[in-house]
Amino acid sequence: MADAYKTGLEHIRAGRFFEAHEELELVWRAAPPAERDFYQGLVHVAVAWYQAGRGRPVACARQLEKAARRLAAYAPDHEGVDVADLLMQVRKAANVVAGGSLELEPPRL
Repeated sequence: MADAYKTGLEHIRAGRFFEAHEELELVWRAAPPAERDFYQGLVHVAVAWYQAGRGRPVACARQLEKAARRLAAYAPDHEGVDVADLLMQVRKAANVVAGGSLELEPPRL
């Protein structure tokens, strides 16, 4: 599953959010219980940006909320991801969506 994790992160970095979701979902489903929230949080990040690209503010906001909730316990960093920074990006994106825009800066992982 290490390859799917790496590939999922590469897809996020490249803005291929649907593909990222597909790869990271494989990792999440196979992960041990203590790790599942981390991987599921990354899935929510990918889906949030995907929904923003589809013009779906409510779905995007829900995914951002879920991402923040799932990832919080893994801050400041986990599995090579700066979770504290990612949480800051998720909060910033949530504020943008709450302000009526879906023009989100691409996530940096």
